[in-house]
Amino acid sequence: MSSTIADLQSERAAVLEWLRLARHQAVDSYLPDSDTVRDSCLKDVGTCDLYVLIVGHRYGFQPPKDNPEGLSITQLEFRRAGECGIPRVALLRTSSPDLRLSDLLDPARAPLVLAFRDEVACQVRPAEFSDLKGLIQGLSTGIQGVLDKGEREERRASPVAVGRVLRLAPRPVFLAGREELLAELEDRLAGDGGGPRVVALCGLGGAGKTSLAVEYAHRHLGGVAVAWQLPAENPAVLAAGFGELAAQLGTAEGGDPVAAVHGVLAATSAPWLLVFDNAPDRASVARFVPPAGPGRVLITSRNQIWPPGQGLEVPVLDLQVAAGFLADRTGDTDRRAALELAGVSGGLPLALEQAAAYVQASGQSLAEYLASFRQRRLDMLGRGEPIEYPETVATTWRLAFDDLAQAGPGAAGLLRLLAFCAPEAVPLRLLLQPRLELSERLGEQVAPVLTPLLQDPLAARDAIAALRRYSLISPSANGMVSVHRLVQAVTADQMPAELAKQWRQAAASLIEAAIPADEELPGSWPACAALLPHAQAVLDLTSEGLWQIARYLGFSGSYPAARDLARQIADAYTEGEAYGPEDPKTLAARRDLAGWTGQAGDAAGARDQFAALLPIRERIRGPDHPETLITRSLLARWTGEAGDAAGARDQLAALLPIIQQVLRPEHPETLATRHDLAFWTEEAEGSPAPRVD
Repeated sequence: MSSTIADLQSERAAVLEWLRLARHQAVDSYLPDSDTVRDSCLKDVGTCDLYVLIVGHRYGFQPPKDNPEGLSITQLEFRRAGECGIPRVALLRTSSPDLRLSDLLDPARAPLVLAFRDEVACQVRPAEFSDLKGLIQGLSTGIQGVLDKGEREERRASPVAVGRVLRLAPRPVFLAGREELLAELEDRLAGDGGGPRVVALCGLGGAGKTSLAVEYAHRHLGGVAVAWQLPAENPAVLAAGFGELAAQLGTAEGGDPVAAVHGVLAATSAPWLLVFDNAPDRASVARFVPPAGPGRVLITSRNQIWPPGQGLEVPVLDLQVAAGFLADRTGDTDRRAALELAGVSGGLPLALEQAAAYVQASGQSLAEYLASFRQRRLDMLGRGEPIEYPETVATTWRLAFDDLAQAGPGAAGLLRLLAFCAPEAVPLRLLLQPRLELSERLGEQVAPVLTPLLQDPLAARDAIAALRRYSLISPSANGMVSVHRLVQAVTADQMPAELAKQWRQAAASLIEAAIPADEELPGSWPACAALLPHAQAVLDLTSEGLWQIARYLGFSGSYPAARDLARQIADAYTEGEAYGPEDPKTLAARRDLAGWTGQAGDAAGARDQFAALLPIRERIRGPDHPETLITRSLLARWTGEAGDAAGARDQLAALLPIIQQVLRPEHPETLATRHDLAFWTEEAEGSPAPRVD
């Protein structure tokens, strides 16, 4: 990398960081004014594969020796790269410089600056930039163009002539957060003997499986005689690919090219590597995978079903890594916007790359793209031209959805059901149960598809297997499955409004029906915990199911969470047109809220809430109604818990005769009141009487 230094320090740092992240080895340093600087710099240029020039408005150091034209080091390096036939990427600053750091005010040096800029513009097509964002955009576009050109030339050349048989996609320029996965891939494919080692990289479309395979292949080019990437989605195309490989290997014409390639690879002692890209499943490539030889086979597939030890899942990126990728890829330093965009993209590499490409092409900031994405998600997933990916997210998944629909309605229906669940693991074993009572609550477009999944376990398992073949779901423990949030979003967004409404209602009905009725019993808590995020995602706040979830939280000891959810429920009843502030359900919700407020540690808050509730109970139900009496009992309890033991004692002493008369002496509430009176009487002994102001 070449540039002047004083005026382009931040630009140099940005380019070097980008090159480091793209795993390029940059040569960029020299000692200004040294006697050997000219020779050492020009020697360094001659050993590089690519030359990157940043041109500002400063001419730079001019070596006094062996430099008859008086050219600067930067201009000498630019010319040397051209003489050596090294590809050159030039980045030309157009914005107004800091004149104090430029040579534009120097009558002697300003013409040199302008002449050099003209020379660069005449010999290469420089990318112009005015800020760091434009700089990185020009850099990434320029380097990708060089890589693409090199790939085309490499494919035109005969691999046999250079002693290797080679056909690979260009090495990924941007590959973030994959070192651990590459290390695991290295371990699995390492070793000699026993025939070829096979690993199938499986995962969701857009997870970066092909990029990972190609990166691994490029890292091992020095150790293999054959490295060949084969499109494996279509058997006919795959067979044709073997015909090309057979020709490159020099096998005799005629016969079966697959058998011919297998024979050559089995007989050679030189290591080889084959990449089968985008295989539908194991069966589709089984006859093509070489059975013998000192080789390695990498398969990429959306299908998760592979023999034990062969499958290796390619997950989405960690959100911090994803945010770093967005910032580095675009040059946008808005870390908060990058992190939020990584979150709504679910860390999916294709979605991240697509967003970065769109930001660079449109000139938007990450924050502006994020706002557009939230407003028009499906439209944005169809925009942008991601580098190293043939399709956008919308196109990639639309093709998978189309294939899924052709396979049968069950799998597509199950995906639509999952689209309205939360992005956490979904307990399908709890949802897909026979529920005759729900038949009337399912929409007319949903019932014919969903009912077989509820009544026939085999149909449900077939639908799950179909979704796994495309990695649209990932299996978790104990009958749980996970769905990427963007898969959910695209599935939901592609449905007509009425159909989406029916599937959302179906999800709500199944989730609510699956919530155990005995939420106070510990045995029901695991099911409640599994259903909690999905209930919150799809159930109405005034539903019975969400009320049960709030009670589960409280009974299981999560008092603050129970209080917070109970507050939302109480507010929804209070403000709802169908209920209002004095509806019996509203009052019951306020009672639960007061109770969980106290359990969460705010005894005074609970006391005040029950004190506000009691007059309403008395007016609506009457002073002797059981619900009113229970409210009085709870008010007394939390009065004591708030520190007024004598007040609690006095309230309970006044309540006991009434509750005995209304509910009978042996009623559980009567017995509880007698117990509480005894307790607070004992607590009040020796304490001063409460002050009355």
